[in-house]
Amino acid sequence: MSTAPKLTIKDLHVAIEDTEILKGVDLEVKGGEIHAIMGPNGTGKSTLAQALMGHPRFEVTKGDVTLDEEDVLEMEVDERARKGLFLAMQYPSEIDGVTNSDFLRSAVNASREEGDEISIMKFMKKMDKTMAQLNMDESFANRYLNQGFSGGEKKRNEILQMMMLDPRIAILDEIDSGLDIDALKVVADGVNSMRKPDTGFLIITHYQRLLNYIKPDRVHVVMKGRIVKSGGPELAERLEAEGYDWVKEELGIEDETIEQKA
Repeated sequence: MSTAPKLTIKDLHVAIEDTEILKGVDLEVKGGEIHAIMGPNGTGKSTLAQALMGHPRFEVTKGDVTLDEEDVLEMEVDERARKGLFLAMQYPSEIDGVTNSDFLRSAVNASREEGDEISIMKFMKKMDKTMAQLNMDESFANRYLNQGFSGGEKKRNEILQMMMLDPRIAILDEIDSGLDIDALKVVADGVNSMRKPDTGFLIITHYQRLLNYIKPDRVHVVMKGRIVKSGGPELAERLEAEGYDWVKEELGIEDETIEQKA
């Protein structure tokens, strides 16, 4: 029986091309918890997600990240995935010539111990069940990865990957961007179905509407490259109703200066 995961981020500083974007992020996400990261454009939310997964463009200049007391920053990208980190991106890649089923089976096997590959029958049974849960047509399995997919189809595909891989810590980077209400509900149902003690979630979003369907335990506001305020679900509701100016006024924060490339 696996133990509940714990992702710990301490004083994380991240730079892009010598421009510091994150300036000291502290956060802890445990299994069974859903944390939402919110904030104005260009404050470093997506930078946090990419840095946690080891994107080479994002240079960690200071701080520590551990998963179950293991140093994440010392791990290669594939090792982070094997340890149970998963990132669902705002703009998923398209790969011509590689079917969804082939990609997913390779990803599932890569996340398992050597010599413990999943059988084709077991994989297909799980994939069929998961696709049905996400209201995905059976044809998705044989389509090339995200090739010709609509925005909503790409997001469902990201959730399909997450459910198939069953990560310990799942990071969702603006997975709700561009979704209509029906697709949003399907994505939320997929996340909610995975809410259990051995899975933790870090959800990055601009809008409270996703949190109408996925109830977060904690909501964090990022400004100036730091988490400046945290609270319960009611914080997201107030941000939706009033925007971010009241947070700036309350904390004496001037207008954002971080470039949009963050």
